[in-house]
Amino acid sequence: MKNCFGRFAALFLAAALLLTACSGGQVPREAQSSQSAGEEASSSGASAGGEENIPILTEFTAADLDGNPVDQEIFADYDLTMVNVWATFCGPCLQEMPDLGALHQEYQDQGFQIVGIVTDVLNQDGSISESQVEVAKEAVEATGADYLHLLPSEDLIGLLLWQVTSVPTTIFVDSEGNMVGMGYLGSRDADSWREIIEEKLAQVQEDAQ
Repeated sequence: MKNCFGRFAALFLAAALLLTACSGGQVPREAQSSQSAGEEASSSGASAGGEENIPILTEFTAADLDGNPVDQEIFADYDLTMVNVWATFCGPCLQEMPDLGALHQEYQDQGFQIVGIVTDVLNQDGSISESQVEVAKEAVEATGADYLHLLPSEDLIGLLLWQVTSVPTTIFVDSEGNMVGMGYLGSRDADSWREIIEEKLAQVQEDAQ
């Protein structure tokens, strides 16, 4: 299983090198228009408003930056979780993380949280690079993104990360890990995220009634 994960993770690592929103903060041309218009980026497994939410992270295992094991239960106490996929080499990712840290604190008492997944922490053989994890920890501390951050695992790669073609990419899930709406490509400022958060939070809370 370890060797299998190593091959799988190595393939993911190779794909990660092709991420288009890493250096210079650029996204694919076809995505730029939708991002500038504030639209949602299409994603397989995503659902449009009013459609049934897709079970994308309903069952997984992973570890946080300190190596502590986590699973889908991290969503259970929150109506809505923003899952932000980022990398330490990604300028737009780092630029929006201070706002994300503030939003995490602002809405935490309203049934909302943010969880990050840092992608560029794998060695060529698929193992976790401890030195790169330290870089990620330093980035989290420097940006004030004081929320849970996960390391790539076989489950996270197979369920979500293989679909990520650029960073930052953000999805929202409910308390069971079902995806709420479609994914978002690229960074946004605090006001833009606040509008999206409030809309989706109202949606899942209404659905739960």
